[in-house]
Amino acid sequence: MSDHSKIEWTDATWNPVRGCSKVSPGCINCYAETFAERFRGVPGHPFEQGFDLRLVPEKLAEPLRWRTPKMIFVNSMSDLFHEQVPDEYIVNVARVMRLANWHTYQVLTKRSERMRDLLNGKLQFASMQPNIWWGVSVENRKHGLPRIEHLLEAPAHVRFLSIEPLLEDLGSFSLEGIRWVIVGGESGPGARPMAKEWVLSIRDLCRKAQVPFFFKQWGGVRKSETGRTLNGKTYSEFPPRSIVHVPSTAELLSIREELELA
Repeated sequence: MSDHSKIEWTDATWNPVRGCSKVSPGCINCYAETFAERFRGVPGHPFEQGFDLRLVPEKLAEPLRWRTPKMIFVNSMSDLFHEQVPDEYIVNVARVMRLANWHTYQVLTKRSERMRDLLNGKLQFASMQPNIWWGVSVENRKHGLPRIEHLLEAPAHVRFLSIEPLLEDLGSFSLEGIRWVIVGGESGPGARPMAKEWVLSIRDLCRKAQVPFFFKQWGGVRKSETGRTLNGKTYSEFPPRSIVHVPSTAELLSIREELELA
């Protein structure tokens, strides 16, 4: 979508897939759906088809055009592991992430079982790449905690959790094998409340496990007013990023040829 993003924990967004469908309570007030449906029927708009899922192959090579290293949120307006996205298309997305390795990619899904299976299968070539971070969304105990187990069953150099919107106290759970945790409340019309105690509990688990903790927002109807400080402190911690040589023009041409020929 953009080589600049307002999402606090990333630099840019990349959407080779657009649209999605609801799978759990965390999807009820989906910001992406609300945005996309505003443009349904607008001729020529990227979301002319609203939030219906569709592949956007012309976007596949987009990270190759960004020469400055970026943190890239993959499919901010979709879910790469949606059941309607073919395996081979997901493989092509992963090939781009492996080739354009001067960027760091944040891949986030609610379809954790499919991601686990592919990382153990067709995506093994990209599973342990240090510049590709694989994560799952966690909103409650019933739906979110099993996703963590699925994530831990997959090979990955960096596994992360996006606990947003946090809808209830998650209790005590293990962060062994997790390298990063993001926490945030829901925002916008109909936003469900998030208790401070729930956030502090997760922060304390991160401190005990020495896992970087990023507090994104309190959310609410006016998230700009509620801010993102927790007990007077702003938490913007990240795992270490790999530093990779940015290719020259000739090297970039070779990378493009490799992508096209494979």
